[in-house]
This record gives sequence, structure tokens and C-alpha cells, in this order.
Amino acid sequence: MILTGPEITTAARDGRARISPFEADQVNPNSYNVRLGGTLRVYTGDVIDAHLPNPTREFEIGDGGFVLEPGELYLGHTVEEVGSDTFVPLLFGRSSVGRLGLFVEITAPIGDLGFHGQWTLMLSATRPLRVYKGMKIGQIMFFLSVGAVDLYTGKYQAAQGPQPSASWRDRPDTRAVTP
Repeated sequence: MILTGPEITTAARDGRARISPFEADQVNPNSYNVRLGGTLRVYTGDVIDAHLPNPTREFEIGDGGFVLEPGELYLGHTVEEVGSDTFVPLLFGRSSVGRLGLFVEITAPIGDLGFHGQWTLMLSATRPLRVYKGMKIGQIMFFLSVGAVDLYTGKYQAAQGPQPSASWRDRPDTRAVTP
């Protein structure tokens, strides 16, 4: 079951869902709008290696916005810290930004029960597109979980700002991979 807008508001007030800052005008009929934070991150290496930490460059979005270029993956983040120990949050791009050719959450829309923090956004534009800090960029829906709960305690817990992949931490061994 999905939470309705009024139930999202109730859950945010009673603590079953954490949304900070919470703004009543960002509640939709069955989702909550999230805004683009002011920091972006890009990978700087020629090849991204899933078994190694990858170098990145971080920068701020100025008051005049920032133009996302096609062919580049930008890691952004939500202004809001969102999470729940009760409901499963799912984040999707808003249809209005999708109609501009912006993919907001490419492959990982599901949040784990127990995650609390800013969400990292995987931004990819089909055409050059100017984005602005604070713009409504996505929406989070909350689904009821059923069964025993094992709360998330993983590597992205309490995230602040855009987080690069930490997939290298999931390797079964610690040897560096040589191409």
C-alpha cells in the first residue's frame, strides 16, 4: 500500500517518516516533492572502476544555475533528509523534469528501511539543460512494509551531499584489480 499525501503529513509529524525540512506545500496526493541540493559531483577518471574508489570533483551550483551536458553522469543530492524505519521510500523524478529530458534516478529508486539522510541523485540529461539549486526535482513515495524489519546500517547511512559509489567496499577480497 502507498501512503496518501495526508498520511505522509501525519507520518512526518508523528515520526514514522522523517522529512527534514518538511514543507506542507511539497506534499502531493501520494508523494512528497524533494528539491535539488546545491552540490554536484562528477567522476574525473577516464574509466570508472567498480572495484576501486574513483576520483571525483565536487562543485556548487551557482545562483545562475548549472548546465548539465549529455553524456556526463552528475551526482546530485536532495535538500531534504528523508527516511523511515516504518515505510519503504521510493524516489522518482518528477514528470515535469522528465519532460525536459532529465533522468533523475537511473537505477536505484528504492530506499532501505532505516536509511536516513540526503538522497544521492544520478542525473543524466538528454540535451544541455540548466538546473537550479532548490528546484523541485523528484518525488518520494512511501510504501507499507510487511514482515520482520532489519534496519539499514550500510555505507551511505546519514549521507550529506552527493555520495560517489562505494561498490568497491562490497568486494569479497581487498586485492586491487589490475586491467
